[in-house]
Amino acid sequence: MRRSFLLALMLFLLAVTIAMQTGASGEQGEPYIIHVDVDSKTLTLWQGSRQVRRYTIATGAWDTPTPIGVFRINSRFSGEMSGFGTCFLGLNVPWGNYGIHGTNKPESIGANASHGCVRMQVKDAEELYAMVPNGTKVVIECGPYGELGVSLRPLKNGDRSSMVRAVQRKLRALGFYYGWPDGVWGEATDRAVAAARKAYGLPEGEVDWAFYQAIGLTLFE
Repeated sequence: MRRSFLLALMLFLLAVTIAMQTGASGEQGEPYIIHVDVDSKTLTLWQGSRQVRRYTIATGAWDTPTPIGVFRINSRFSGEMSGFGTCFLGLNVPWGNYGIHGTNKPESIGANASHGCVRMQVKDAEELYAMVPNGTKVVIECGPYGELGVSLRPLKNGDRSSMVRAVQRKLRALGFYYGWPDGVWGEATDRAVAAARKAYGLPEGEVDWAFYQAIGLTLFE
């Protein structure tokens, strides 16, 4: 009798444990993913294949573009109302400090208006801030050509962008650049561009249309 009771108790405890684990997994569900479409000025929050929220946003101005690529939320802060609204979700963009945040300029939502960050209405930013943890994947797209965006832009020393990273990656493959493609045009990138221009018979300069053509970096790559 005692053995039967102990066996029944063990089976009961095992069933409770499994139920608790299943319940916890069900509550947590799949991780969130944030998708930012720079062209349509939308930020969509997904959980697996389910759309959870969709917001209208503002993105970077022409000369301060929003970074394109796949990043993670790696920091956050909240506080009093400021240019960042009341909260800020930092992204691990290697070439600068960018994030998703509110704004004290709500009229800018829907436009190319920021210094590269993703702006939201304050209430929307607060809602998103409360939902997504650090480590959440953020996919930012702009146009049909990946990190090249919608067009090939002239680049110069000091620029920071996904397009600089694409040039660095191409120059590295061609044997002109030996650093890590980080999207920051510094001394190493400057030397690589100068060496490539000389090797391809181009006059001294920076990254222009002739340079893109010479290294074979096109919008159809």
